[in-house]
Amino acid sequence: MKKPVIAVFDVGKTNKKLFLFDEQYKIVFERSARFLEITDEDGFPCENLESLRLSIFDSLHEVFRKSEFEIKAINFSTYGASLVHVDENGRPLTPLYSYLKPYPEDIQREFYSKYGGEDQFTFQTASPVLGSLNSGMQLYRIKKERPELFKKIKYSLHLPQYMSFLISGKLYSDITSIGCHTNLWDFSKNTYHEWVEKEGIKDKLAPIVPSDSVVPATFPGNNYGVGTGLHDSSAALIPYLVSFQEPFILISTGTWCISFNPFTSSPLTKEELQSDCLSYIQYQGTPVKASRLFAGHEHEVEVKRIAEHFNQATSKYKSIAFESKYFEIVNDKRNTQAFSSLDLSSFSSDIEAYHYLMMNIVTQQKRSTELIINNSGVNRIFVDGGFSKNSIYMNLLSRVFPEMEVFAASMAQATAMGTALAIHKSWNTQPLPNDLIELKFYAASKQTKI
Repeated sequence: MKKPVIAVFDVGKTNKKLFLFDEQYKIVFERSARFLEITDEDGFPCENLESLRLSIFDSLHEVFRKSEFEIKAINFSTYGASLVHVDENGRPLTPLYSYLKPYPEDIQREFYSKYGGEDQFTFQTASPVLGSLNSGMQLYRIKKERPELFKKIKYSLHLPQYMSFLISGKLYSDITSIGCHTNLWDFSKNTYHEWVEKEGIKDKLAPIVPSDSVVPATFPGNNYGVGTGLHDSSAALIPYLVSFQEPFILISTGTWCISFNPFTSSPLTKEELQSDCLSYIQYQGTPVKASRLFAGHEHEVEVKRIAEHFNQATSKYKSIAFESKYFEIVNDKRNTQAFSSLDLSSFSSDIEAYHYLMMNIVTQQKRSTELIINNSGVNRIFVDGGFSKNSIYMNLLSRVFPEMEVFAASMAQATAMGTALAIHKSWNTQPLPNDLIELKFYAASKQTKI
């Protein structure tokens, strides 16, 4: 008897993955691919959209040939801030421009002055000024610089919805992509911002459908449904939202450490926006307040510096246990300097230096996470990603949040799993499992003044 599964495409900037999940949300097949970047007409690196398109079809042909599986549904999650501009036949008109591409200062200046100034506009859209990372600004740039191209655009689709279109033939927009620092959505009015209508941008955006929508496939094969796709940050939050009813903060750690609070309704303040906070819209349509910290990047850079100075291998720091004696030593040495400016010869050992680095990072993490707690009644913090496996980080975090229950959370492929869970009712005959997430509790031994 064939095993019912869902196929999930999880597209990151570097790795493009396909997973098959069974009805208990166990991964029963996976495939990974990487593509060389190409360049756009200005010579700036960008995604190879054609390679990505062909890879989707190749991967599906492969899994459809596997007689042990019955594919009941397909869904997609990808990185955000990336638009595919298609003509009336659904063919891309441009490269998939990178959100890292510098944005013209004159166009940006003119835009914000036209629509109330940066302070007012960023408050309304819950989007800090981020240039091309505000994906709506990419479309505005085309209108200004290449009006003839703008006229040819039937729809501008965020990448997850373009991938869904390739299989379903249906053109839709999704709120998790639109509601993520795009400059398109007015959070105060819960609709598109007025500029989207005034500039004719709304006509270039496909109809919005609920994030759990499923449509029939045009791709040959069995009778299966196709989800309309999700923004990856929103998808990664879904396993937590379906598993826990009590309010929580999720700190998702990687290159960026992003703190999510789905349990506050207070709008972003000017101070929060200036402190790198923003709002997402999660798959059920409600706002999620978030704050960002570049801590994973800092950790990577400084670990290399410590290893070099003390003549150690960087791999050593993946499994260093928390030791109270070092904590007491480095706590006495603490000052307000950034770790990167410290002379490492002031430390007696690399272990002492590493404890100091982690204290420095957790100090910043406390400030970042507190920005979005904001009296919202939350008493649990879940940490997933790289730092959830770091004993020093987790022990320090429990100490700086003594009033919270702090857990390291782990699961296989949170983003892909969340993408499958979003359309659970459309493909899965079983109830949701209660063991999606594995938790490890870190008790605060005492309050730590940091």
